This record gives sequence, structure tokens and C-alpha cells, in this order.
Amino acid sequence: MVDSVLADDFQARCYWWEDFAPLRSEGELPARAPVLIIGSGFAGLSAALELSKRNVQVVVVDAREIGWGASSRNGGGVGAALGIGKSFTGKQTLPSSVIRELRTDAAQAFPLVLKLIEEENIDCKLRHAGRFVGAATPRHYEDMRKRAAELNSTTATNSYVLSREEQRSEVGSDYYFGGMVTDDGATIQPALYVKGLIEACLRRGVQFISNTPVTKLEQQGKLWKVTTSAGACLVDDVIVATNGYTSAVTPALSKRIIPVASHIIASEKLPESTMKELFPKGKMISDSKRVLYYYRPSPDGTRVIFGGRARFTQVGEEKIGMLLQRAMVERFPQIEGVKVSYAWSGLLGFTLDATAHMGKIDGLHYCMGCNGSGISMMTYLGYQTARKVAQARDYSCAFEKHRFPGLPFYNGDTWFLPMVGSYYRMRDDIDRAWGVRKHNRQSGH
Repeated sequence: MVDSVLADDFQARCYWWEDFAPLRSEGELPARAPVLIIGSGFAGLSAALELSKRNVQVVVVDAREIGWGASSRNGGGVGAALGIGKSFTGKQTLPSSVIRELRTDAAQAFPLVLKLIEEENIDCKLRHAGRFVGAATPRHYEDMRKRAAELNSTTATNSYVLSREEQRSEVGSDYYFGGMVTDDGATIQPALYVKGLIEACLRRGVQFISNTPVTKLEQQGKLWKVTTSAGACLVDDVIVATNGYTSAVTPALSKRIIPVASHIIASEKLPESTMKELFPKGKMISDSKRVLYYYRPSPDGTRVIFGGRARFTQVGEEKIGMLLQRAMVERFPQIEGVKVSYAWSGLLGFTLDATAHMGKIDGLHYCMGCNGSGISMMTYLGYQTARKVAQARDYSCAFEKHRFPGLPFYNGDTWFLPMVGSYYRMRDDIDRAWGVRKHNRQSGH
């Protein structure tokens, strides 16, 4: 029965929204503005904040409530975007020289988030504990040895591997065959981070207009006419920061972004001793699988927040709860009977080259393609896009230098995702089965 793993007080709702729910703003759309930003996630809010600091008048519009998208619903892991250029296949999508350049640039993202949290006094339950990536197979562990050395030679993340015998110092599980620790990693309460960015923007005069979808974009000479459900606005510059919610209003971008649902659950409350066993140091944990899972303790240390791709088709929250609870107890069998109190989902923006992008297309500024590293990368690229729009003297960003690939016959309809996702999940299962068999044979089990 699906409901057997659901708590009596189960809610089909984002756990983070208990502290801050997306904001409804009834502002009136002005007839004229210097800059209009479409989307109020990390990228849009970061861009608005940086522009407002430069005394640029900004209007932010969103089709839903402010902060409603995946930004306020994600897992809350803040990292150094170490997966740049690594696709579902596990292989590089870009030349090594390009990846090195992008990683060097992306190294500014994590410190930027920490700086914003400090400067704007954002109480988002920041915990700078690092990250542990568990090796799902022995081969993945060997690959991590090389990867840690490579990361340490190109970034300042201080990455190192732990054997299977050592991994319980980071995660209370025997599921993995060792793993890699990265010091540059943290967890936050993402909805409170969104709240803090909104408040910082409001203090500087940014205008927010919620529940106002953009229906048309037209160039009129050097200006843009932005038509919305609430009227039209003439602007000098438009920034599209819609990521996984990019629509046909911007067709050149919708053919380049693949929206993928990420599903998350929050367990019922667990004893302090159990949580300490599961997360000895409070790190963010993730898998090395193609279709990965990620998890962490809640900010108050009482629940497991567990996320992943429960399915590549549309599924309800009750089904999400059942599927993710199964994956959670596979890694933590000591909490086999734990119930699920919350389940929710949101859309991430993936790209064909597994890399975030910013730049200008058809006259529109854009920043999108988080590929699962939304907090750090979208905050950073929103900031950089704002600096570009404001023509900052020292502006430079590697993420606008490389082609943003698209699919010729793709228009945002992800009909192929269930097939592709099922294939990679099957590959993960086969690799895992062979890895376990090889390990058992070598250890005499």
C-alpha cells in the first residue's frame, strides 16, 4: 500500500515552506522600466539585487508567486558546481581545457553565496560542513581517486577520498564503496535564502509582480515591449531567468533547456542519536550514479531530507513518498520503518552539455541551466548577468564564451525523458549489481 510509508499527518507540500511560503505581490506593472527580469528564482533574484546595488531600477515578474519555482523547493545543498560538463552518461561533454576554464570561473560561486548570506544578514540556517559523494560501485571509487587529484589541481575545494571502511565517519551507511569528500560544500534552508534575497531586493527598491505570466516579447527599435497578463511594459533590457520553467515565449531558449523533475521527501522526526548516526558531521550526501539521489539532515537535525528522480514521468506526491522512502531505507536500513511526512517536486533546468549558460540570444539576456547546482551557479550567473547589463568595467565570465547547444527539432516537449531516464536507471542497476558481485567475490562473501 502506498500509504503504508506515509505519516498520519503527511502533507503533499514543500517542507521548506513551513518557514517561508512563496510571496504574492500585487504591484502594478509600470509602462516603462530600465530592466525587466522574467523569473524570481536564485538567478532572477541575484540579478535584481546586483542591479539594484548599482542604482538600476528593476522590475521582476513571475508567472506564479515570487520564489515559487524549484529555487525555494530544492534540497538546499550549496556546492562548487564540480559536475560541470559531466552528463548522465558520466562522460565529459566538453574539452578538458574548457572545463578547467569553467571550473576556475565557477570557483567564485560558492564564496559569492556565503558573502551574500553574510552581507545581507540572511538567516537561512547555513551549515558549512562540506559534501560527501558516495561511490555506487568499486569502479566509481577508483574514478574518484583521479577526480579528487584533478579537482585539487584546478580548484581550492580540498577534495579527498575515503575507503569503504572509513566512510562511516561521514555517512551512517554501508551502501557505498567509499567516496569523495569536498570541503567546499554547505547546506541551507533554501526557502529562507529566497526570502532573504527578496528582502534585500525590496530594501533597494526592486519591484516584484507575481502571478503575471509574460505572453509576448517584441523588439521595438532599441527597446523591448514585454506583454504580460497584466499589461505591457517598455524596457531597455530583458533578463530571462526561467531555468526549468522556460516556455515557448522564448523559443530560442526553450529548445536549449530540458526541464527535469526532482522529487524530495522529508521524513518524520527521528531521535537525535539516530540522526547523528546517519549524518555524523551533518554533510550533504549524494550518489555517483547517473540517476543520483541526494540527502541531508534538516536544519534542526530532526528529519532526513531525501531527494532524487523518483520517476521521469509525472507522479503524485504519495507515489513520490513511496519511491523515495524505498531508496532512503536502501541506504539507511536502520530506519526501515520510518514514515514520510512531506513530499514535493520542482523542475530543474538541464542542458545538452551539462553546463550552465549565460549570454544574449535574439537580443535577450539569459542565465539558466543549473543542471542540479542551482543555489551556487544560478546565484553566480544572475550576479554576472547583472554586471554585464550594467556594463561593469571589470566584467568577465567564462560561461558566456561557449556555444549554448540546442536540439533542432526540440521545442521543450520532453516526451523522450521517460525512455532516456529508464535506460540510465537500468545502466545504474546493472553497474551496481556487477560491482556488488565483484566486491563479494573478492571479499569471499
